[in-house]
Amino acid sequence: MNLHSKLEVRKNKRNSPIYAFFEKPKVIKQGGHPAHEFKCSRQGCAGRVRRYLDTKDAGSTGNLRKHARSCWGVAVVNAADSAASADEVHKVIIPNILKDGSIAVAFKLKKGATTYSHHQHTREETKGFQCLMKTGHPAYYIPSRWTVSRDVHLVFAQTRNRIATMLQKYNGKLSFTTDAWTSPNHRAFIAFSVHLEHNGVPLSMPLDVVEVARVGDARTSHCV
Repeated sequence: MNLHSKLEVRKNKRNSPIYAFFEKPKVIKQGGHPAHEFKCSRQGCAGRVRRYLDTKDAGSTGNLRKHARSCWGVAVVNAADSAASADEVHKVIIPNILKDGSIAVAFKLKKGATTYSHHQHTREETKGFQCLMKTGHPAYYIPSRWTVSRDVHLVFAQTRNRIATMLQKYNGKLSFTTDAWTSPNHRAFIAFSVHLEHNGVPLSMPLDVVEVARVGDARTSHCV
């Protein structure tokens, strides 16, 4: 039996519910060996599982099942196992999970006391956070902290430029005010605001907030 015939046989045998969690496989060659490469269909997951076609266990779904449990959750895979086919999982089980998913799919309470951490998230904790946020909606996209930081900086820069242009072209008087206060951690701050009339409506907006240097600082002691 040639390779093409083997692929057709494998294709006809792919009726296990576990295949519902993966996209249609691609045929690749790895080290001269033909293989099927399955890509996880979960949004945001780049996981790929390879299954070589010239081995005795070419029809095994063990690696597929292992990835599906870690990505979709054990409860989801167990629910899929009760389906008659992958098509039923696609049409019934997965849509219900996306709509009415339970937190138990991602987390299971273990023995011992519940503890809380206030430290910055580690890489592993970040994975848990993503899993929690996507409970019931695994197709949701959650941007990374680098993407959020970049977008916030971009919004700030564009907003600052627009406000500067508006104030420079304003045909009227601008009133500037300052306010100073001490925060609970004994640090002093000064805020700068501008007041104007915009389209017949009074408008006030903060321009900047700066921390006052300590008395005795060589750079500012002459003006504190």
